[in-house]
Amino acid sequence: MLRVQKIDSLDLPGLQPYRTMRRQLEHRQQGIFVAEGEKVVRRLLESRFGVVSVLLPEKWLRELDPLLQARSEDIQVFVAEKKLLETLTGFSMYQGLLAIGRVPPEPTLDEVLTRSRRPYLLAAVDGLSSAENLGALVRNCVAFNVQALLVGESSSSPFLRRAVRSSMGFIFQLPVIETMSLLGILADLRRRSVRCIAAAPGAVRAVPGVDLSVDCCLVFGSEGYGISPSVLAACDEAAAIPMPPTVDSLNVGSAAAVFLYELNRQRGCMTQMPNRRSGR
Repeated sequence: MLRVQKIDSLDLPGLQPYRTMRRQLEHRQQGIFVAEGEKVVRRLLESRFGVVSVLLPEKWLRELDPLLQARSEDIQVFVAEKKLLETLTGFSMYQGLLAIGRVPPEPTLDEVLTRSRRPYLLAAVDGLSSAENLGALVRNCVAFNVQALLVGESSSSPFLRRAVRSSMGFIFQLPVIETMSLLGILADLRRRSVRCIAAAPGAVRAVPGVDLSVDCCLVFGSEGYGISPSVLAACDEAAAIPMPPTVDSLNVGSAAAVFLYELNRQRGCMTQMPNRRSGR
């Protein structure tokens, strides 16, 4: 059920999450996140994630009305002029669309593996503090068939506003486990015979020479410091992307795309792409 309300004031209690978008900790404690932009909001409405409210100009209400009407929960829809919305948020908004979603219950590793096809493909991040880079990695994970993302305790949350925006809303399609012990979950995976492979620029072996056709978890670190020594030691092996000696590393999103493309190539997934020219 929709409750549409045109606003000319920023003091309504329901607008509190939008007024506090920079208070990320408060949002996490409330189990909510901010979706920003037309594509991200649209993908949120199309997903199974819970939606609390939407804040948008009237022209977007007409555009998104079919998706809003299809939702089963009560959603508060705030309608306002774009200039008023920018006053509320404190930054320029190209499209003027925002929504508040609910962070879903976190699956367990058992649940992820039970509903995933073999060979498993998981990704993990260690020490990745940039929300934008984490969002880009999420987008690549969905593009290349990753079954779940394991987020280490030293990494940003993929549900930060900038991470959700950078993922272009594909975070709504990817199971996420935000673990308090990445070392512990990697050890658990290895006990289950899932190979943990670190993406490490200094590794001796190049990624095309690593067998990625088996159950595996690819582990990525930050651009500045890479994977921590303890996490690197917890992996079965490390692999690097062949590059000239004048280039020491890639952006983590780019590195993840290379690793995941090679894994999909080894598994034969790249031969199953639709024929876009014929529309199939």
